[in-house]
Amino acid sequence: MKIDVQIAHNNESYIIKNMYPLYLHDLSGHYGLDAEHTPNQHGIFEMGDDYKTLQDQYDVQNIWWEKPNVLYTFLIRVDGVPAGFVFVATAPHCSADTDFFVHEFFLMQPFRGMGIAENAAKEVFRRFWGRWELFTNPSEKNKVGQHFWRKTVSNYTQGNYVELQDQTHDGEKLIYRFSNR
Repeated sequence: MKIDVQIAHNNESYIIKNMYPLYLHDLSGHYGLDAEHTPNQHGIFEMGDDYKTLQDQYDVQNIWWEKPNVLYTFLIRVDGVPAGFVFVATAPHCSADTDFFVHEFFLMQPFRGMGIAENAAKEVFRRFWGRWELFTNPSEKNKVGQHFWRKTVSNYTQGNYVELQDQTHDGEKLIYRFSNR
């Protein structure tokens, strides 16, 4: 099995945009029936009723391809097949004491449980040297995600990381911080 993690250029943005609704649907299972994680009246997983079509949602995501060297989108492929994505943000799109922030991370269901996600995360971490931060949902419904990040970050840093639960710009989260300098 060949795992490939590469920057997704603008001409590949549609691939990630095709997977993005699956990602939001996946996240909804970790949060329950709050307004942020259920579909709007048009069936789109986005806050507000301004998003009537997936194209509306896609247009908002264009910022990820408009800020090179600030916002990075990685496409994960397995044996040439799109399997997931990683979004990494830098200043000014992360906290002041962070160089790199894992904004979004997704691997489609058929590719889970085989070490692909951990391999992809470590590959992205190796691309950039500095202080890293990522969040995940701290609820009981997200035990799998919490275990994944704890294991992945611990393995990558040989246990040299900080894990805490605290308020973020996105509500209460389980936060992981480490440096790979």
